[in-house]
Amino acid sequence: MGAFDYRNFDDRRKNSASAKQMLLEKFKSRPPADDPEMIAKAEARAAIARAREERAREREAARVAAEKAAAEEKRAREEAELAAQIAREEEEARLAAEQKAAELIARKAARDARYAARKAKARR
Repeated sequence: MGAFDYRNFDDRRKNSASAKQMLLEKFKSRPPADDPEMIAKAEARAAIARAREERAREREAARVAAEKAAAEEKRAREEAELAAQIAREEEEARLAAEQKAAELIARKAARDARYAARKAKARR
């Protein structure tokens, strides 16, 4: 508390009064609101605020565009993967059908061979 080491009550009261007087003088020394310099400063602050808001809108628009592009790319990639999967499944189904048809033909040939052998045996 060394900073508040005033010697007596009168010193503290004088210091308080002088501090209040300095604040009052500072407030009175402010230029009025219709002062051209104050108006120019206010306009400059408003222009800076508008520019800041515009940059924020541009960043938001860029972010939205990037998200939209990423979503579109993801959707295109998923569609390509789905098309590839459908093509694989169709190829597998085609191969399975070919294999089933080949097995059916082989079974029919074996059956026909047995039938022909039985007929040949019966004719002898």
